[in-house]
Parts: sequence; structure tokens; C-alpha cells
Amino acid sequence: MKKQYIAIDLGASNGRGILGTVEDGKLTLTEVHRFENNPVMVGEHLCWNVLGLLENIKTALRMAAQRLDGQPVDGIGIDTWGVDFGILDANGEILGIPIHYRDEQTDGMMEEAAQTLPQAALYQETGIAFMKFNTLYQLLAMKKRRSVALEHGARLLFMPDLMGWLLTGQMATEYTIASTGAVLSAKTRDWSDKLFDVYGLPKGLRCPVVQPGTMLGRLRPAIAQETGLGEAPVYSVAGHDTASAVAAVPAQGGDFAYLSSGTWSLMGIESPVPMLGEEMIRGNFTNEGGAFGTYRILKNIMGLWIVQECRRYWIKQGQDYSFGRLVELAEAEPPFLAMIDPDDELFFDPGRMPEKVQEFCRKTGQSVPETPGAIIRCVLESLALRYRWCVDALEKIRGSRIEALHIVGGGCQNALLNQFTANALGRPVICGPVEATAIGNIIMQAVGDGAIASLEEGRRLSAASFDLVCYQGQNAAAWQEAYAAFCQRFGA
Repeated sequence: MKKQYIAIDLGASNGRGILGTVEDGKLTLTEVHRFENNPVMVGEHLCWNVLGLLENIKTALRMAAQRLDGQPVDGIGIDTWGVDFGILDANGEILGIPIHYRDEQTDGMMEEAAQTLPQAALYQETGIAFMKFNTLYQLLAMKKRRSVALEHGARLLFMPDLMGWLLTGQMATEYTIASTGAVLSAKTRDWSDKLFDVYGLPKGLRCPVVQPGTMLGRLRPAIAQETGLGEAPVYSVAGHDTASAVAAVPAQGGDFAYLSSGTWSLMGIESPVPMLGEEMIRGNFTNEGGAFGTYRILKNIMGLWIVQECRRYWIKQGQDYSFGRLVELAEAEPPFLAMIDPDDELFFDPGRMPEKVQEFCRKTGQSVPETPGAIIRCVLESLALRYRWCVDALEKIRGSRIEALHIVGGGCQNALLNQFTANALGRPVICGPVEATAIGNIIMQAVGDGAIASLEEGRRLSAASFDLVCYQGQNAAAWQEAYAAFCQRFGA
């Protein structure tokens, strides 16, 4: 039976509308609309352009309808980046503009929160790593400045839930997206009463938590007419883009790790239960929600954000390098001139990224990369070494060896980084599919629609539909020496 679904995938820098067709055991994808997702400064805060996103989503739906040419669509699903949210009043109007996770409002809030509830106790409650942009810290920052939205709001909706409400008029909190923000109980998979009580946050903001694959509602009549899709069903998929990507990992069995590679590198394993031990806290690993009742035991690594920001800097300087050209320049440079800790806070904020890489190397007593190629090679080698550290830590956490790493997402197109990663890990690195997030989005729509019955079935569909590339390690001795130096230098 032929099934057709529309995946709306909103990343932190761009969005896509993708039409997915499931037929004869294969999934085919057609990109119908791609658009930028640029934040804007509103007063003192960096915010998301929600109305611009809505207009682009409607454009994607219209273009999909044109492709369908009168055929029905079986579902629509939306996934986004994590932690951010909007607040509605009692009439369903948005109060204020959702604030970007890179905004400065949360500076110092993590430390203030620890004065009320020690971090160890917070981790035991939520299982979420300590990141200054977590939803909890955003809410505490709003409370501190007496935000009108927080004081008078009726409902909090995470970004995919907010966009779903704009499309359908129905409200729900999807589990995987809510799990990113340190506001749920890791054990109950529901809102944490303890945290809302301890921090004095309004419980009335909370919507019921639903699992991925739940039907949210149907397109509002006006949007149904405007897009030409009729009152199509909209599903709460795995709303966090990484949760959708992990659902599409083309692996069978449980002896693998995954890496969702893009602006952020999200690296981890799956578990049926949360993991809350000391090893998790020391490594700042997190327990985020996954599809089919799984937990994603993972580490947030700064990822290709550093490369993206380097490129943006050079373009402003009149050097319009493509990503492909930067990889070529990096490949031509000698190995291991210097290394950085990609997770150092120096690299979190945008701007001057090549200078920041050089500054880090200078402060840590290393040779300073001077050319664009040397800088990019330093970043890519350092990312691969951080991935090796992460795999080693995950093996300790789970108590067994990880046999292979699956890389999905846009970053899996970076052949040089993939090869470096295989070199650092000394085990197979399997790359693809690129559009894992959209695939996982569609898989969970198909689950809600009754066309797919299990996570394993969805992953078999992913594996059967897209080509994969496998990398094997090289230069083992040199990479082992570099890894030892990385661990010694950065206390990993």
C-alpha cells in the first residue's frame, strides 16, 4: 500500500519540507521547500522568527500538495531543535516571542539554580546534562526578570508543539522534545512536580505529555484550504530532531553507538531505562527521551558549528570558501599540528571563530594554526578525538563494547571527518542516511498511522531505502598517540 507523508524538519539554521513516499518496502524522499531559519534581535533578546517559520511551513505544505496533485496525504509531522518554547495566554495568543537558546538571558542561571537544589539532586530527578540553555534555566531567567509571559501565561509549548498548535489548534507536549529541557522526571517520563515546586514555577503552564506517534489533530480549516491539503492529520512525531534521527539509524541489535552530526554532534546509545550513575554525571551525559519508550544516553558535542562559524567569518572577510573547499584545504595540511577541546565555552557564542581556535591553541601552549586549512584540520581532528573519548565513556557506562558507530545527518557527508573518526575509534564507522531526521519523522507518522509497528521495522525500512558508506580505521598508532595527548591535555 502506498503511503505519503510530509516531514517538516526545522533546524537551528534552516528548515526543510520533505515529501516521503512509502511503497513496496522502500521510502523515497522529495525535498519540496528549503528555507533559512535566522534569529532576530528583539530589544535585548535573540529570538526566533516564529511567524516567518509558519509562513515557510505553509509554503512547504502548498508545494507538497502540488506534488501530490490531488492524492491524499497520510500525515504531517514537525521536528525541531530542543529546549526552546513559546507561551500562550488563555485565549491562545502567543505572549512574547520565543527566545533563542544562544541568548544571554541564561548566563549565570545554572549556578543560581544550584543554590536552591544541588546539581546532583537535579540530575537524579531529570537525568539531563547541565547546559546553560536548558529550558529550566530559561524559565528561571524569565522568573527572575518578572516576565509578563511567564506570570500571565496559560500554556507552555515547545517549538514543534507550538508549530503544531498553529497548524491544528490542538495543544500537547510531545515527550522527546520536552525531555531535552530538564523539566521532566527521568523515571516517570512526565513533568516533574518536584522541580516546579522547588523553583516556584507555575504548574498551570503544563500540557499533557504524549508519546511520539500520537495524532495531534487535523489542519485548521483555513490552513487546509490555503495549502490545498484538506484537513490532513498532523502527528506528534519524535519532536526533537535528534530523537527523529536516532529512530532512523539503519542498525539492528544494540551493540552500536550513534552520532547525529550537524551543527551539534549528538553521540550516544539507547537504553530501556535511565542511567543516573556517577559516570554519567562526570561526563555530563544526558538521558533524553526516545521513540518507543527508549532513553537516548548521549553527549552534546559542539560539532560542526565551529566549522560553520569559521566559514561565516571568512566569507565576511571576502574569502568565500565552500565547505568542500575547506575540507580540501584541511586534507592538504600536516596532521596533529594542534588540538582544541570542542566543548570549551569559548566556542559556544558566534563570531570570530578562527581567532578563537587560534586563541585556544595559544593559551594551551600549542603551535598556532595560521591558514584556513590548518584551522579546519585542527577542528576536525579534535572532533574525531572527542568522539573517541565519548565512545570510551559510553562503553564504561553500559559495561560492554561498542562494535560500530552509525553517523547520520548532514555531517555524514564530510568524508574527511568520517575517516578521522574511524581512525580515532579503530572500529567501523557507517555513514548515512543524510536525511535521517526527516526519515525518523516519517517513520513515527507511519507508526501513528498504523503502517509501521515497531522501531526495528522502521529501521529496516531506513536501511533498505538508502545507500550507506562504511569507513575503516587507518594510521592506528598515530591516532592512538594523538588520543593519549588529547586526554592528557584536556583532562578527558
